[in-house]
Amino acid sequence: MIDAVLRRIEECSPTVVELETLLTSFPALSPESGGQGEKEKCEALEVWLRAHGITDLERHDAPDSRAAGGIRPNLIATIPGASDSKRLWIMSHLDVVPPGELSLWKSDPWKVVMKDGRLFGRGVEDNQQGLCSSVVAALALVESVLTPAHTVKLLFVADEEMGSEFGIRWLLENRALFRADDMVLIPDGGDDKGETIEVAEKNLLWLKMTTKGAQCHGSRPDLGANAHLAAAELAVRLHDELAFAFPDRDPLFDPDCSTFEPTKSEPNVPNVNTIPGDDVFYMDMRVLPRFPLKNVLTVIEKIEREVEAKRKVRISHTAQQSVESNPTSPNAPIVGLLSAAVKAVYGVTTRPVGIGGGTVGAYLRNSGIDAVVWSCLHESAHQPNEYADIANILGDAKVMARLMLEKR
Repeated sequence: MIDAVLRRIEECSPTVVELETLLTSFPALSPESGGQGEKEKCEALEVWLRAHGITDLERHDAPDSRAAGGIRPNLIATIPGASDSKRLWIMSHLDVVPPGELSLWKSDPWKVVMKDGRLFGRGVEDNQQGLCSSVVAALALVESVLTPAHTVKLLFVADEEMGSEFGIRWLLENRALFRADDMVLIPDGGDDKGETIEVAEKNLLWLKMTTKGAQCHGSRPDLGANAHLAAAELAVRLHDELAFAFPDRDPLFDPDCSTFEPTKSEPNVPNVNTIPGDDVFYMDMRVLPRFPLKNVLTVIEKIEREVEAKRKVRISHTAQQSVESNPTSPNAPIVGLLSAAVKAVYGVTTRPVGIGGGTVGAYLRNSGIDAVVWSCLHESAHQPNEYADIANILGDAKVMARLMLEKR
């Protein structure tokens, strides 16, 4: 049975090219990125799936007045199984990021180009590789008239690239889709050998740091309060002292420690000889899950008050992102089943890992659902000339097909 399915998948290169070409032709950019969302792409995918025999489809549209049709679509394709318990979900996302500097692309980012077994175009890896793999695996079962051991749900979500407010977060808050014994595979990260199964994420905290002082002439700093100087001192103290306050290490992660990095700065004054009265910078913090973010914020606020008193300024912060994530146990059933399937297809032994944070898996794990992130890919996402290997798409489809047919 499984051999017939795997042989069918090996014949699906033309299907992969067809589907990737279709999906890439719809620039599913979020409104924040100047786009209209995922509606056209989702509708094209629906039509394609129905034409190829996957007909049990349901839409869950999150309202968003900024997007085409006022909605952000989330689509579920169901392949009923012999059992409806211990369902397998494979979740990919429909949205993509902008192409960036077009002069760095060797081809039109919205038209798939095939060369040396690779497909080039925006979104072909992130996240259409995982999407296509899941569809090819499901099609192989449908076309072989095989019933999966347990019901399979292919979930295609909106808004992953910009925080999932209209995607998985909206679904978890507004729809009762998941059950406690569900297992979720998110094929949206990994390595070029398929060796790593992501089971945990660091807690994610992005802060906008605002400093208010008093502007004055550069020759009379005594008449003002240098907001930029205070912000620079704050940035260095946060970087150094937070690392000292939360020093633990965990070999599951790389790097194995919490990180507290000043990143973006906003312009303050346009000329050299004016001392700025306002300054804004941002912090990207990735904190080991054992440390609650409220503890980190307590230390941050203490440092802010000390800098305020020393530099005679006012400091405030606002959270741009704040996500705490429970881990999936390395001993969870989905980890063992996926590891066995990867070994059978790719011949490699997997290992559980943690990452810096920021995947949709965090929201599922926090809802009590075992979720893992895995794929065999080259990490060309968000880069010019993004690409996906057809061999990886088919190989990952074989892994997914084994999961679909596995009795548990």
